[in-house]
Amino acid sequence: MGSSEQTLQFVPLPTSVTARVHPLVIFNICDCYVRRPDQAERVIGTLLGSVLPDGTVDIRNSYAVPHNESSDQVALDIDYHHNMLSSHQKVNPKEVIVGWFSTGGITSGSALIHEFYAREVTNPIHLTVDTEFRRGNASIKAFVSTNLSLGEIQLAAQFQEIPLDLRMVEAERIGFDVLKPTNVDKLPNDLEGMESSMERLLTLIDDMYKYVDDVVEGRKEPDNKVGRLLSDTVASLPKLSPNAFDRLVNDSLQDQLLLVYLSSITRTQLSVAEKLNTAAQIL
Repeated sequence: MGSSEQTLQFVPLPTSVTARVHPLVIFNICDCYVRRPDQAERVIGTLLGSVLPDGTVDIRNSYAVPHNESSDQVALDIDYHHNMLSSHQKVNPKEVIVGWFSTGGITSGSALIHEFYAREVTNPIHLTVDTEFRRGNASIKAFVSTNLSLGEIQLAAQFQEIPLDLRMVEAERIGFDVLKPTNVDKLPNDLEGMESSMERLLTLIDDMYKYVDDVVEGRKEPDNKVGRLLSDTVASLPKLSPNAFDRLVNDSLQDQLLLVYLSSITRTQLSVAEKLNTAAQIL
C-alpha cells in the first residue's frame, strides 16, 4: 500500500525586500484618516512609487480608496481606485502601484485586500500607520505577504515585516517630529524651526569634532569611509570670511523676520475683514 505525505510549508520570498517612504505619504494618510466617514474604523488606500535598481520599493505618493468591511468580507470601490490611478499617472506617469496602506494594524480583512492588490502588482507592499498613537507616538511599519500552503493547497497568508526607511529633509523632519507625540501644544513658527535646525546642526558638529579628536589621539580606529564623507562635506562649504558669514546669516534672519511680520499683518487683516463681513450680514 503506497502512502503520501504532505508538509505544511511557507513559500519564501524570492528576494529580500526593503522599502522607503517619503513623508508626503504619511501626512496624506493622516489627513485621510482625519477626514474619514464617521462610521469608518480605518482608512485604506493605494501606494504609488517605483522599484529602484537595487530592489528597494520607493513609496512617493498615495490616495485613499473608499471601502466597507466586516468580519468576513471587504468591499472596495474598484472604479474609484482605477479612476484615481489614471488621474495620478497623467501627472506622474512613472509612478505605478507598489502596494496599499491602512491605518491601525493588520486585521482579518487585510489578507483579502492584499489579495486584490496582488492582482494589480507583483509582491505588493502593505504599509500600516498607527494614527491612534497606541504606543505614545506614530508607528509606521511595512509588510509583505508570505503564503502558507499544504501541498498545492494555499491555506493562508502571513504578513512578514520588512525594513522601512523614512526619507525626509530637515524641514520635513521638524514637522514630523511635531506630529509624532500624542499631545502637541503648538506648531513651531519659522524662527523656532530654524532654532531647532541650528541645535541639531551644532550637535552634529560636536559629534564630528569628538570623532576626529578620538581618531587623532588614537582612541578610535579610523574609518576611510567616514573620512571621505567628512572631507567631501568640508570641501562643499563656501570659503567665506567670518564677517561675510555673519552678514549672510543676519541677512537671512532679517528676511525671516520680515516674512513673519508680513504674515502677522495678513492674518490680522483677514480677521478684521471677516468680522466686518459678519457684522454687515447681521445688520
